[in-house]
Amino acid sequence: MYGRNRCGKIFNFILNKKILIIYGINPLYEAIKYKKKIYKIFIIKNIYNNNYKLKKIIEFSKKKKIKIIEKINFKKFIKKNHQGVFAFINPIKFSKIENIIPNIFFSGKIPLLLILDSITDVRNFGSIVRTSACTGVDAIIIHNYNIVNSDSIKTSSGGLFKVPICKENNIIKIIKFLKNSGIQVIAVTEKTNYICYNINYRNPTAFILGNEEKGISKNYLSICNNTVKLPLLKNSLSSLNVSVACGAILYEAIRQRSLY
Repeated sequence: MYGRNRCGKIFNFILNKKILIIYGINPLYEAIKYKKKIYKIFIIKNIYNNNYKLKKIIEFSKKKKIKIIEKINFKKFIKKNHQGVFAFINPIKFSKIENIIPNIFFSGKIPLLLILDSITDVRNFGSIVRTSACTGVDAIIIHNYNIVNSDSIKTSSGGLFKVPICKENNIIKIIKFLKNSGIQVIAVTEKTNYICYNINYRNPTAFILGNEEKGISKNYLSICNNTVKLPLLKNSLSSLNVSVACGAILYEAIRQRSLY
């Protein structure tokens, strides 16, 4: 069990190195898969070690001579769903959308992007990233970089290591850049009469998803190519959770593209 001095040393190490703690078997496995810099791995005593991914984590750490600290109880150190493992890694690096777009077109792929307008809930963000990783989203553009943290890495199940995240201060400028690059920008909002199934997503597309409470900014709505909404049954709730709406619209895009 960690004493107070050892916990202090660990937190000083984190602050000095400016690194992240990640926890859970899947996020750590994905970090290894995508060759992220890993400093230390912590494994709880008597952990069930027949898990394939956990075995790969241990094999990798031995091969790369990454220090494994085990035979400890860190439940009091970190109150998360850690599944018996956590590690220190480098922070997520942000990308520039201006550099990504030419590469997508050059590869012959039809761009599929997300723009997140002030999403604040790390669990929503993590779920959006996880779905994006499963549906081939090329990049996610955000303004609030504070949501890229240990909790969103865990919720994304390591998807944050796969999908490029672009932190942009001027979203209006980015929307105009995407439109000028031949990418249609579609706002997903309940404040419209257009059903999402009536738009062609086989074209290069960027979806905008709005804040959990306020939705999408009027400034962004005014310059989008189109606005769409997901159909809701009569007498149902007035809106969907943003991560659920994200999944629905992305899979509609995948459905359309898979037919051609």
